Amino acid sequence: MTTQIDPWTSAGIEDYSKLFEEFGIQSFENLLPYTPDPCPYMRRRIIFGHRGYEPVLDAIVNKKPFSVMSGFMPSGKIHLGNKMVMEEIIWHQRMGGDAFVGIADMEAHSVRGTSWRDCRRVGIDEYLLSLIALGFEPDGHIYFQSECSPVRDLAFELGMKTNISELSAIYGFSGETSIAHLQSALVQSADILQPQITEYHGPKPVVIPVGADQDPHIRLVRGLASKMRMFKCEVRTSTSTEQHLSTHRTDDAHTSHYEVYERKGQYISVRGKSAPPPALSAIAATISGMGYDVKQYEEHVDVAADASVFDAIESIVRTIEIEFGGYGFVPPAATYHRFMSGITGGKMSSSVPDSIIALTEKPEEAATKVRKAKTGGRMTLEEQKKLGGDPDQCSVYELLLFHLIPDDREVAEIYNECRAGTRICGACKANAAVLMADFLREHQELREIARDRLDEYGLAGK
Repeated sequence: MTTQIDPWTSAGIEDYSKLFEEFGIQSFENLLPYTPDPCPYMRRRIIFGHRGYEPVLDAIVNKKPFSVMSGFMPSGKIHLGNKMVMEEIIWHQRMGGDAFVGIADMEAHSVRGTSWRDCRRVGIDEYLLSLIALGFEPDGHIYFQSECSPVRDLAFELGMKTNISELSAIYGFSGETSIAHLQSALVQSADILQPQITEYHGPKPVVIPVGADQDPHIRLVRGLASKMRMFKCEVRTSTSTEQHLSTHRTDDAHTSHYEVYERKGQYISVRGKSAPPPALSAIAATISGMGYDVKQYEEHVDVAADASVFDAIESIVRTIEIEFGGYGFVPPAATYHRFMSGITGGKMSSSVPDSIIALTEKPEEAATKVRKAKTGGRMTLEEQKKLGGDPDQCSVYELLLFHLIPDDREVAEIYNECRAGTRICGACKANAAVLMADFLREHQELREIARDRLDEYGLAGK
């Protein structure tokens, strides 16, 4: 059976390996050894997959420009699932990324029916205060979709490169879906591409930390980034003999003749996609001026060079594309983290209050939820000691793994003790309840400090 995922209704995913096979998500495991100072979500394999993260990792390692971007729909209480995304943004910001956070008020208004006034209140009081309290730096960019003209303008341009049929295929939209809901999907793509506009120094790698249910957004925006390009660069291999129409100018006229040449091995092809002819000529002239053998055709340019210089050629193409009014977008990357189970089982969602622990709820109430949480323990103490527990099916263990214990070795010990039957659910719950209450008390104190710092983030008076 094909796995169905979408940003609004997906249940928890049971088999993440299917996402590699069915949706082309790549395993993050292979990149982990090359990631400097990986965040806990990476080390603990909570971040399990990615799309196109290699350029971002290269930028981190080699201190090149890159951005991190994600958004939050202000339609409910901020909970631990939102905290995961925020901490991934903050980690990338600390690794040198230019950070963008959008409050998706247009999506909340169109999909959830949230009033504009409540979008603003919830966006700041719930989400942005916690974002700042967790460590988001003031040099990042925080905005509301409805107030961001570059996002709205870009969304309009993106709308010219897609249609209702494509959006329906990606998201499962039906004839009953409102136009505003369709538009909000394009606005989300504009959010993701915004860090690459000239106002923010142009094309660069951008990563979007998301749960797997947000993958439709990533697939759409990666496709749109390609469609918005004037040119497509490819490494090709050929052994064929080709004819090339060469045009030369004499003193009073142009003369043309065919040159026959044999091309072997790799070459780089730059193909126009509705690009102005002068842009293609500028690309040919610039690359030729660098000493490469260049053949210009009517709609493409071939460069006698191999894959080792592809990035350099691509950079030239992007620069010239922008000079001629294009965008030169780099396909955005994404990291995917596992869903955290709800306290009562199933997916954690702000639309199911009993399933979440909100970052704004009273610590004592949160502790009570933890003590009542679903575990992976056996029916009786005797069975627990004999057969061991199942921490992989335990929401309490997930709280410890995802949020409450910073020491990896301690988490591993808890896991092994549970499997061995030497750790009892009651004691584990009691410990997790204390840790949760302590975390919330500290976080809520930091939220109050953050409220006094809103002016540093351009949010005072909003």
